[in-house]
Amino acid sequence: MHPAAPVHPATAVDALSLGAAALGNLFHAVSDEDAAATVEAAWACGIRAFDTAPHYGLGLSERRLGDALRTRPRAQFTLSTKVGRLLRARAGLPGDDLANGFAVLATQERVWDFSTRGVRASVEESLTRLGLDRVDTVYLHDPDGHEREAFDCAYPELERMRAEGMVGAIGVGMNQTAMPTRFVRDTDIDVVLLAGRYSLLDQSALAALLPLAAQRGVSVLVGGVFNSGLLADPQPGATFDYAPAPAHLLDRALALRTLCETFGVPLRAAALQFPLGHPAVAGVLLGARSAAEVTDAAAMIGHPIPSEMWRALRAQGLQPPDVPVPVPRQDGVRP
Repeated sequence: MHPAAPVHPATAVDALSLGAAALGNLFHAVSDEDAAATVEAAWACGIRAFDTAPHYGLGLSERRLGDALRTRPRAQFTLSTKVGRLLRARAGLPGDDLANGFAVLATQERVWDFSTRGVRASVEESLTRLGLDRVDTVYLHDPDGHEREAFDCAYPELERMRAEGMVGAIGVGMNQTAMPTRFVRDTDIDVVLLAGRYSLLDQSALAALLPLAAQRGVSVLVGGVFNSGLLADPQPGATFDYAPAPAHLLDRALALRTLCETFGVPLRAAALQFPLGHPAVAGVLLGARSAAEVTDAAAMIGHPIPSEMWRALRAQGLQPPDVPVPVPRQDGVRP
């Protein structure tokens, strides 16, 4: 079983999903109006796949995304959320949630729970926040420190929920490759959401995860293609994986940008399209906090990139010689 495809003509933007962490006030507050406009712009651009999680803004992302999608034809979009953190009332006076990265009032707290009961409760509570009757995909969210419970309890429960039809597809969402590789090898998951580990600057997923996923028919959705900012706008002070970028990575990102620009290609376009060259990769997930960011991403995912540019990246040592790259198509339809 694999995630259902959105119902609309196949174009380059089919490969792009909207991640809604920013709609939960990731790092900075986003108004209700801007959140709604972001989803509206995504829809107008042809994006029909959306991802959220209870973790994002203590449920704010799910509520905002549900509000924006509830009036849309349900058969025309796919929606994913995640399990592993339950939201429970917080005792005492609420502070802010900036320690967890979200500019929201912390009236609730996150409770790690990969138990069978916790997984089912999490999905039911997400449906209530979303105001929808189903989600298409459910991911185990960051089970790094809960490996045994994730495999012994959470995964079997998701498998049961898939069999019941409560969810359409199941998977794991992480920013490492080792545990997702084990999930692909030892379980019957449908999809991996992989953040930051398959980009122009980090191809660690090539060693085991992507080949195994391709072999077993497991789809991979790649997030973090900008590595938290460095590949979007490389400059001193830019971040890589949410920390100041080391000098050698900044130098490499600047060299990537320079070469891309000699072919008339924005680095953002190369970063977005690069993962699509691997046969296991079904698409890329990009977070956005404004209509302008969504519109730019849709333009970049469809920006023409000549094969000569990918060859030049290899020739200059900016990419490994055997890394797969996208094959250009004249009609804009993804191979």
